[in-house]
Amino acid sequence: MMATIEDLNYRSISDMSQDEAIEHLRQIRLSRRTPVKKVSNKKPSTKVTAKSAPKISTEQAKRLLELIGD
Repeated sequence: MMATIEDLNYRSISDMSQDEAIEHLRQIRLSRRTPVKKVSNKKPSTKVTAKSAPKISTEQAKRLLELIGD
């Protein structure tokens, strides 16, 4: 069996009094304007530190550059 719009049991705005319809529309607009607040439990971030490069002499640096250049 297929559901129809009548199965939703919503009252039509045309069936409401003018004051009821205005209040109903105001409630709908208000609910759309209110942002949904999300509660998130953030874990403390683990900082990743860069490893320090070993100290090399100028001669070693020249040798590395020669090796890379070849």
